[in-house]
This record gives sequence, structure tokens and C-alpha cells, in this order.
Amino acid sequence: MSLSMYQISIPVFTRVLGNLSAILNKAAAHAEAKKIDPSVFINSRLAPDMFPLARQVQIAADAVKGCGARLAGVDIPSFADTETTFPELQERIAKTVAFLKTLAAEQIDGSESRTVTIKLRGSDVQFLGLPYLTDFVLPNLFFHVTTSYAILRHNGVELGKGDYLGLA
Repeated sequence: MSLSMYQISIPVFTRVLGNLSAILNKAAAHAEAKKIDPSVFINSRLAPDMFPLARQVQIAADAVKGCGARLAGVDIPSFADTETTFPELQERIAKTVAFLKTLAAEQIDGSESRTVTIKLRGSDVQFLGLPYLTDFVLPNLFFHVTTSYAILRHNGVELGKGDYLGLA
């Protein structure tokens, strides 16, 4: 049995975003229980030159909605990067998942060799569909979700590997 482009993209994206949503729920509950202003978590970063939690979530969502749209040959929905609360970040994830669910396997399958052009640091970069997904988008998604997890774990939110994997 071979895997299709759809199978290795949309279901993976929605599962990982669901796991991220559950992690954010735990963080919000932790902030409430410990009487910590949630903005402490939202604005936390692992290092001074890294993006804060809110931006990590935005980038993870943008990576997968952009990928889904590019592979399907449809317009990428535009979301303003204005989230400053856990409910707003949850809404960002929900909007992204809702968009991904509009994409059918028939739109994505066969995109392995479709040329995808993205802007990186002001320059156009071209990929073929499969390497775009496997070598760029998936690592990017996992990086930003892992960084979100690490920011929250570093700040005392009780998370474990099961939360990251969606097994908790």
C-alpha cells in the first residue's frame, strides 16, 4: 500500500493542531489554577531571539493552511496575526482545521510533482510538491508545535510526551 499526498498531509496537520489545541487548553487551565496572568505564557519565549508562544502557534497554523492550499491549487486564507489570548489562539487553530477539512483528497493527491513557489526572506523559492511537504512544511510544523510545548513546559505547565503525541 502506498501513501498519498493527502494522507501524509491533511490528517497529520489536523491531528497535530488538535494536539496543540489540547496543550493550550492545559496551559490556560494551569494559568487559572495558579492565578498566573495568561499573557505571561502567551508572550513567553525560550530565548530572547525566538518568537513568543503566540507567534509559534500562528506560524504552525500558517504553515499547514498554506501547504494545504498550495497543494490543492486554491487560494490561501488570510488570517490577521492579532491573537493575544488562549481563546484567540484556539480560534486560529479551529479556523485552520476548518479550512483544511474543506480540502478533498482529489485536490491534493497527484501534487507530488506540482511546482510550489513560496517567499522566503524576500526571495522566491521553488519546490516540487512532495519535497515541499516532507522536507519543509512537516519539519516546520513540528518545530513550531514543539517550541510551543517547550515554552509552556519551561513555564511550569504540567505537560508530558503524551500531550505532544495526543495520547494524554
